[in-house]
Amino acid sequence: MLRYDRNLKQLSRQLRENMTDAERHLWAKIRMKQLKGYQFYRQKPIGDYIVDFFCPREKLVIEIDGGQHFSDETSQYDRIRDEYMSSLGLRVLRFTNTDVLTHTEGVVERIDEEIPLSPPGGNPPWSPFTKGGERAYPPVLKGERTSPFLKGRLRGI
Repeated sequence: MLRYDRNLKQLSRQLRENMTDAERHLWAKIRMKQLKGYQFYRQKPIGDYIVDFFCPREKLVIEIDGGQHFSDETSQYDRIRDEYMSSLGLRVLRFTNTDVLTHTEGVVERIDEEIPLSPPGGNPPWSPFTKGGERAYPPVLKGERTSPFLKGRLRGI
């Protein structure tokens, strides 16, 4: 488990309530295990920092940078943050607001490249949607327990 400054917990909640447009846009694509079945968290405190998105299974941090990140001072701060994350064994991917808002699929593909096909120790993941936008459900294996909701959906109820 990663250590974090407990004083950041309230700030992290506030940041979740007031996400930027770019963060909201990307969150819609990676939340609820949509990306290969991996869980992502938003505005997650790690150490003395709050990262935009974090996938604990893959130790992957995703940062979305606004225009303020292009100044020399902020770039240096970001380098220090990235080095700290690396010292914890975490990988950091950075994207600009513009990338997320105008090239969303490319950003999602880049994140997708960083994570393996199936979460370790789990069943193969499935997406609630197929590429065509039609509903898709996981196959039910003999003897496998499923939720009543899913059972009804599989029977067409």
